[in-house]
Amino acid sequence: MSIAISHSAQLTGLRSEVITIEVDISNGLHAFSIVGLGDRSVDEARDRVSAAIKNSGYVSPKQKNQKVVISLAPADVRKEGPSFDLAMAVAYLAASEEIELDPERKLFLGELSLDGSIRKVSGILPILCQAAAQGFTSVFIPKSNENEAALARDITIYAVSNLKELIEHIKNIQRIAPTLPRAPNLNHENNTGMSTPHEHDLSMIRGNESAKRGLEIAAAGAHNIVMSGPPGTGKTMLAQSFGSILPALSYEQSIEVTSIHSAAKTLREDLIAYPPFRAPHHTASYPAVIGGGSFPKPGEVTLAHRGILFLDEFPEFNREVIEALRQPLEDRSITISRARGVVTFPAQCILVASMNPCPCGLGKDKGCKCSEKLITAYKRKISGPIMDRVDIWVNVTKIDYAKLAQRSLIVENSATVRSRVQSARARQQARFKKKGLAICYNSEMDAKNIESCIQMTEDARSTLRFSAERLGLSGRAFHRIIKVSQTIADLAGVEEIKKDFILEAIQYREKI
Repeated sequence: MSIAISHSAQLTGLRSEVITIEVDISNGLHAFSIVGLGDRSVDEARDRVSAAIKNSGYVSPKQKNQKVVISLAPADVRKEGPSFDLAMAVAYLAASEEIELDPERKLFLGELSLDGSIRKVSGILPILCQAAAQGFTSVFIPKSNENEAALARDITIYAVSNLKELIEHIKNIQRIAPTLPRAPNLNHENNTGMSTPHEHDLSMIRGNESAKRGLEIAAAGAHNIVMSGPPGTGKTMLAQSFGSILPALSYEQSIEVTSIHSAAKTLREDLIAYPPFRAPHHTASYPAVIGGGSFPKPGEVTLAHRGILFLDEFPEFNREVIEALRQPLEDRSITISRARGVVTFPAQCILVASMNPCPCGLGKDKGCKCSEKLITAYKRKISGPIMDRVDIWVNVTKIDYAKLAQRSLIVENSATVRSRVQSARARQQARFKKKGLAICYNSEMDAKNIESCIQMTEDARSTLRFSAERLGLSGRAFHRIIKVSQTIADLAGVEEIKKDFILEAIQYREKI
């Protein structure tokens, strides 16, 4: 009897952590134990591994008078999930001298069924993307994870259907062909007229040109935006159409976003090619929106990374949830602290929120009877610091029935707007690259970047200074006006900020 090892991995937050599986077999009365701070699913692996080995043509550990100890190291790290099953089975077979295993630089991931087949596991892509940097050259994964895993680079991938197939590969009886890397065509930079998976298009919305303009600026510079107006004026439809004017993700961004959704078990496709759209209900809990749990998991703000976080009925969200948005809106990341450690998730999303003018939503022109005190209390649900972090506030007015009924009205579609957004973003990226900055959008600039990147006419500068004094703007609001003005300039195709751009940006400051 002897000791054998294999390697597996799990995600802690979005960081891959290598877990070493050690198996010791010794003579004695039958005993089978798994140690190493595993959860219930890890503990139950004893039965899954034993049955899978038996049904793959080998003697089950439960049929032998021997003491089996499986250790998952490091022992002080909490282990979660069934993805260690395959590594345990392989290490046991090596320890019992059924196979000869060289575990060096090999990773095993997969949940075993009782019949020996290997089930799909979550988080494959982020684990594989980090495996090469951790020194691994090959990895064995479930066949059902093959399409997702093929997006990884710099590591040899073997997709396995069942345990018997893997054993035959290790014994050189029947070798498994490695999975070929998959490189989907995501080069959309010059394809501004591409189709998108969004059902809603700006051409479906008639009127509300000022709201559409606000959305275009928000898309071009990745600015946060809040739309205010009575029910039925099209706020939700405008928000749902917002994704259709955003350019597709680059390959690197797609891998990043897909990895997040894979880790969160929300992945519904092999690759997420377009900015994600997340719209949690206003009753969503703090952990659901922000993230958390005893094993910290990404929340909606992270699942919307590189995309849109739409908060409908913004003031109706829990006050704690709204206030927790301060960090991601400012730093574009969210840090979750727990007794077991601290996890930081990316949260570079565009906040799109909507709200009514008062609790009843009717507005004064439709017979609203809400008192001023009630309206003030409703608006105060959005605190000053949160309002300060929103770049663009627009009013969505009531429907123009004449435009709604007109059949021949020509309305600009999303593809046309997306073309302008793409051009504006290209100008921004070229400007930041020239300055050697690792940022992509105007909204990402800090005070130092503004000083080095922004050009402004004297007329615009004096207008900004005068307006800031009259309106009593905070330093953050002052800089955000400059950022929005620069985005307006980029949409206009000019480098220098002019007075008109400053005046338009000031109009988008909060109105409540």
